[in-house]
Amino acid sequence: MPLLVEGRRVRLPQSAGDLVRAHPPLEERARLLRGQSVQQVGPQGLLYVQQRELAVTSPKDGSISILGSDDATTCHIVVLRHTGNGATCLTHCDGTDTKAEVPLIMNSIKSFSDHAQCGRLEVHLVGGFNDDRQLSQKLTHQLLSEFDRQEDDIHLVTLCVTELNDREENENHFPIIYGIAVNIKTAEIYRASFQDRGPEEQLRAARALAGGPMISIYDAETEQIRIGPYSWTPFPHVDFWLQQDDKQILENLSTSPLAEPPHFVEHIRSTLRFLKKYPSPTNTLFPGNKALLYKKNEDGLWEKISSGN
Repeated sequence: MPLLVEGRRVRLPQSAGDLVRAHPPLEERARLLRGQSVQQVGPQGLLYVQQRELAVTSPKDGSISILGSDDATTCHIVVLRHTGNGATCLTHCDGTDTKAEVPLIMNSIKSFSDHAQCGRLEVHLVGGFNDDRQLSQKLTHQLLSEFDRQEDDIHLVTLCVTELNDREENENHFPIIYGIAVNIKTAEIYRASFQDRGPEEQLRAARALAGGPMISIYDAETEQIRIGPYSWTPFPHVDFWLQQDDKQILENLSTSPLAEPPHFVEHIRSTLRFLKKYPSPTNTLFPGNKALLYKKNEDGLWEKISSGN
């Protein structure tokens, strides 16, 4: 069954701009989201989702009340929610393998056993801008097409992507919204930025930079983040990249060099240093080749518990 807006099937392919112009409520929702001020989200009750990760939970979760992600330039942040049981998935897609990722997102919501009850599936897409290489435009098209291919009816509620999330300054283009959060209890979606991107921020970033696929990081039943065990091959020419200046790193390791947030280069450098230090992570980072498990403590912060299987 298709992707729907206001109960009507979406005609694809068409640009995000054309789509919202045909559906004024979509246009209004994008305008309101762009107009919000950015909220700083603290670590309490937060599950931060990095690039090529997805996390899903529901209002029954006693540990997590907010899912969020930021630093999206050409990437898109996708929220899929079932209005009946409140099961909510947030993921940070970069266009690596959208065809495989959308079914993963769908299945993560269906894994909540009471998904068949009343309610509907609603999707929210945010991110990207009018970048020179048109990577955002391509990703928008891929995501809309893949959601349209799914068996279930999916209602497109928020579309604030590519040209709808674009601002121009001195003839350069930038995203307006870089990050969003979703409140699991109230279903509110809002502009957000995050200081705390843990646990194991560097390890998770290294997995993505080393080419790892989209994975689910959270077990809503045990209310634990499960990290790894990961494996990767040594990052090619890591010493060469670590010797390059900021300009070279931006131009070669970013999809949108002019639009990156200020901390991008340092983030890439620290991730490269991590990959150099751990060229093969299996036993060094995952003793006994077991997952690292984290759970929220009484203060709402992540705390490591004994390694998993």
